[in-house]
Amino acid sequence: MIALKQQIAESIRLLNAIGFDIGTYHISVGGALRILIVVLLVFVLGQLVSKLVRRMFRRIDRLDRTQQLLGEKIASIAVWAIAILVGIDILGINLTALTVFSGAFGLAIGFGLQKTFGNLIAGIILLMDHSIKPGDVIAVTDGKGNSFGEVKKIGIRAVSVTTRDNREYLIPNENLMTQQVENWTHSSREVSINIPVGVAYGSDLDQVEKLLLEAISATPRVLNFPSPGVLLSAFGPNSIDLIVVVWIDDPEAGIGNVRSDVLWRIWRCFKDNGIEIPFAQQDITLKDSGALHRIADALAEIGKPDDGRG
Repeated sequence: MIALKQQIAESIRLLNAIGFDIGTYHISVGGALRILIVVLLVFVLGQLVSKLVRRMFRRIDRLDRTQQLLGEKIASIAVWAIAILVGIDILGINLTALTVFSGAFGLAIGFGLQKTFGNLIAGIILLMDHSIKPGDVIAVTDGKGNSFGEVKKIGIRAVSVTTRDNREYLIPNENLMTQQVENWTHSSREVSINIPVGVAYGSDLDQVEKLLLEAISATPRVLNFPSPGVLLSAFGPNSIDLIVVVWIDDPEAGIGNVRSDVLWRIWRCFKDNGIEIPFAQQDITLKDSGALHRIADALAEIGKPDDGRG
């Protein structure tokens, strides 16, 4: 055992002897290996402790998912800060020796990582005030216009939002803090869908309303409460315009499929009961019929065959 210790001490001495001097500092292979080992240990221990902290918070049932995420982020930041300070202490780094570079280094970090720290603080604030949380359905803007998606994750830098076409948007936390956000499920998961329907003039509106409500009640995902309704919107130029209002409580599953299902059922009900869905049409009244007759006679004369006399 003593011989092994002596061999280890001799190896360390040889490694420390291999190196070069920069001013009053001696840089050796042994010192470089020591730094590398300490950095690896700090990284591995930080990862392990962070995972343990996340598992611990997820097992606390009295906290909701947002509170769990907030606790995980704060605890992870604290764990990594402690791990880095412990690593610096083990290496014996004298921080006062870095005071010459601290001002310039701090300024560079401030300019280079200001957005990162801004997004980090914004993500923590979002979790604290519950304005946006995992599972919420929010409106997002893509290149073609507005769409909607479900918040899957609130990360350190960005919020992950997945739309119905399985596209994932990474929205910086700071944008959600400084811009207007349309959150469909902030205080309630119940969302209304307005579906316009037109019927021909002369239709029995009482029967139309009855058929519309029957079609709605047979549609899956449509809630019975809040109860659906039929509103008379306007007397249009070609039809009597109605609006069918339905409610759902799972907007993350999409609203276009609900609208399509309702319209299919309305179409079948109207077809079975003789309710006409009109199309755009216009009536043209000709006031000067004599001028039209003269034009028609002139065209007929032009179309007659040549008799050879002209």
